[in-house]
Amino acid sequence: MQNYRYIEGSKIKMKATYLLVAFLALASFASAYDPSSLQDFCVAVPNGIKNAVFVNGKFCKDPKLVVPEDFFKHVDPGNVLNKFGSKATPVTVNELVGLNTLGISLARIDFGPKGLIPPHTHPRATEILTVIQGTLLVGFVTSNQNNTNRLFTKVLNKGDVFVFPIGLMHFQFNIGNSNALAFAALNSQNPGIITISNAVFGSTPPISSEILAKAFQVDNKVINYLQKQFSYDNN
Repeated sequence: MQNYRYIEGSKIKMKATYLLVAFLALASFASAYDPSSLQDFCVAVPNGIKNAVFVNGKFCKDPKLVVPEDFFKHVDPGNVLNKFGSKATPVTVNELVGLNTLGISLARIDFGPKGLIPPHTHPRATEILTVIQGTLLVGFVTSNQNNTNRLFTKVLNKGDVFVFPIGLMHFQFNIGNSNALAFAALNSQNPGIITISNAVFGSTPPISSEILAKAFQVDNKVINYLQKQFSYDNN
């Protein structure tokens, strides 16, 4: 009987331990995203306050001074006459101050024929894309689980929705012969963007060509050529 009680007690303690670990994991996961708002709104003060202490986000405008325009933004079609044939126009807290502390933003994405949003990541947000016009080939690549970076792709038409998990490299390509339009919603007021080619070959200062040549297993001349294509002088 004593052994039975000991075993049962051990099981209860083990379950309690699992519950505590799960709770801590959930708390850690939640803290990785934008904090919940502690008031109805917190309209950002443009450019912050000079010489003020840094904060995780933006300083709040006095609620008595908030106006409807703080929550409004008109977004024009983007100019797709560039080397990628596309234009992503962000609406983050930097463009719409009323988004401060709300944990959300969006982007209007215009595509010319065969226009491309090149492979990139958002370090602070999951993205959900809705196609308004045209046909897009989209995809993302997983982390190297089981030593494999798995590619997920899908052809999207008007009205289709696709989600890109936080931090994973993804792309959007207009496979049609006419313009396309999509809107992306992101669960951060400032999701950030890292375009892979720009980060690798166009960083400031540049990454050593010796390092990149070894990483990509190519000649230094190839790296030098790519760095010239993605230098900020050529963007």
